[in-house]
Amino acid sequence: MEYDPNCEPEVGSCTNTVAQAVVAPLTRAAIFLVLTINSGPDSRTVIRSFCEDLGGLVRAVGFRDIEGRLSCVIGIGSDAWNRLFGEPRPANLHVFREIRSGERYAVSTPGDLLFHIRAKRMDLCFELATQIMARIGDVVSAEDEVHGFRYFDDRDMIGFVDGTENPRDEAAMEAVLIGEEDRAFACGSYVIVQKYLHDLDGWNALSTERQERIIGRTKLSDIELDDSIKPTSAHNALTTITEDGKEVKILRDNMPFGHVASGEFGTYFIGYSRSPRRIEQMLENMFIGRPPGNYDRLLDFSRAVTGNLFFVPSATFLENVAKDVPAVAAPSAVSTAGKPPASLPPAKDGSLDIGSLKGVIQNE
Repeated sequence: MEYDPNCEPEVGSCTNTVAQAVVAPLTRAAIFLVLTINSGPDSRTVIRSFCEDLGGLVRAVGFRDIEGRLSCVIGIGSDAWNRLFGEPRPANLHVFREIRSGERYAVSTPGDLLFHIRAKRMDLCFELATQIMARIGDVVSAEDEVHGFRYFDDRDMIGFVDGTENPRDEAAMEAVLIGEEDRAFACGSYVIVQKYLHDLDGWNALSTERQERIIGRTKLSDIELDDSIKPTSAHNALTTITEDGKEVKILRDNMPFGHVASGEFGTYFIGYSRSPRRIEQMLENMFIGRPPGNYDRLLDFSRAVTGNLFFVPSATFLENVAKDVPAVAAPSAVSTAGKPPASLPPAKDGSLDIGSLKGVIQNE
């Protein structure tokens, strides 16, 4: 069975709703486009029409190499949602909240639309990005464009394997797809993106042992350090949370990027979750500390230069917005087989609200 980049596996009442390709396989290349929508009478019409056509555009470009696994996820910012769709709104959609603590700063930057384009080959990503801008370029302005790549054995620019503890399969869908907590937007997701620039000279001046204590894993073998020797400020300690004895997950697809001649080396962080509070809590732990002051020492060598929060509506929503029909049909009481539909992923309680420093999602 061929991989369809526009169809997520069904989960719960997503039997009536198709999710975007959030839980897509990891790829070797990616392009991240963050755009703002220009003012003007045509902008809303153009973007809404494009949302309906995006799935077909991905299929058309991807068919040129069906083994290239081309996919694209579009996210909508808070202000743009009001302009494009109005009410109802996703329950937890808001502008990215900046975090300041001493010299550490998680900045909030402009962005109405996010395109997360992935494929095995960069030329497929590049072609799709080109076609997207050909369609909507007259009504948007580019805020940021990053071309990411896999670095050897899935390492980031600081030399450590990135993404070891990502959830997979059903666990990944449960972590990222909205369920009963916001039924009108079931099978949607939230995504937070940040572009980090690294001080590689300063980082590489550290001993390997010092680096490992900052990350919380061995550098060569990617084995997690024992809790008896791992500092409480280690990156993977601060970005792991448990709730009722269970670790709570997000899904990340971070990518290295760089410009050698200008000495710019970085990591593009992208995290998907069914609630933005999970990732926001992670960032609070990193930038403020758990407890306050016990911050992530990786931030002494990495600086966030962008920050955005987007809502990722279902593919079903996108296909219907141009028609002004309801975004997601309510699940029927009885399935076509005469059986009650499976339940949505269970709602989470409010224990991860911003300001609580109970813990955070893993982001090793």
